[in-house]
Amino acid sequence: MRDTSRLVRIASFTGMAIATAALTGCYVVPLDQHHPTATVIYAPAPQVQTPVTFAARLYPANDAATGYGMVMAVVTNDLNGRGHFSTNINGESFAGEATRTASSPRDGVANGAGNRGNFINCRFSMNSTTQGTGSCRLNDGAVFTMHLGG
Repeated sequence: MRDTSRLVRIASFTGMAIATAALTGCYVVPLDQHHPTATVIYAPAPQVQTPVTFAARLYPANDAATGYGMVMAVVTNDLNGRGHFSTNINGESFAGEATRTASSPRDGVANGAGNRGNFINCRFSMNSTTQGTGSCRLNDGAVFTMHLGG
């Protein structure tokens, strides 16, 4: 009787293993085909926006700025209302952020801190995503007229 019980257990285990193996890779299909199937909606892939980098030119607008001459700056617009601003004035590197103001999608400010402790503050208005005008002021009183883009 012991051998019979053991054979029954082995047969049961073998049967379950075969059934499991047979069902592997099978799909469950509902028997009632009268219910509506789920609707599949395909959404387009999100568009990746590449930041736009353009030059800014700062022209002296007062006697304090005349000694610096025309200064080049670089602005990178990440196309979501912010960007990065950098320039080099009199051997000092300035780096900071450019941000659009909440009240206008065209107007913004750019601030940069220098590696020698000075700072620059600019206000601008964009005519397009890569062109605009504004003015910048160094903490020593030098004022520049700013032209952004091409």
